[in-house]
Amino acid sequence: MDYIALLRGINVGNSIKINMKELKTLFEQCGFSNVSTYINSGNVIFKSNDKKNSITENIEKALHITSGNEVKVLVKTKSEVVEIANSIPGDWQNNDDQKTDVAYLFESLDNENIINELPVKKEYIQLIYVKGALIWNVRREDYNKSHLNKIISHKAYKDMTIRNVNTARYLAKC
Repeated sequence: MDYIALLRGINVGNSIKINMKELKTLFEQCGFSNVSTYINSGNVIFKSNDKKNSITENIEKALHITSGNEVKVLVKTKSEVVEIANSIPGDWQNNDDQKTDVAYLFESLDNENIINELPVKKEYIQLIYVKGALIWNVRREDYNKSHLNKIISHKAYKDMTIRNVNTARYLAKC
């Protein structure tokens, strides 16, 4: 089965640094096949016959052993990633006028009530919940008014991993 692993919080700011070539090798050593990475933010595409829970545990353990760090990993099937990407309205982009991101949700956070729990001002942001993700779009001129940046300090932030719309769409096509 085709899977995509989304590593949370690596190679961003002062976070944990992981080389993508070494990450690819680590996944191969875990027994996964057809392994490839996409950009430097911890997106790994691979094949496995194992179940998601087993895969997640295997990857997190291997990352801890090799890096000495606890890295939270969210594993999605290819079909789940495609379904999420297909839920993004076609005119939602990242450009000079707007910003669109996908917050992939860990199981503990994966429910439609997440829309009401986040400290954003809904009059300035469009939110869509789809199983496994929260998708948002905000006009750049309204970014500060939307309070989108306050998500980082919210308790839910630790149970999501965010990718921009371009990455979300790419992962669905690879």
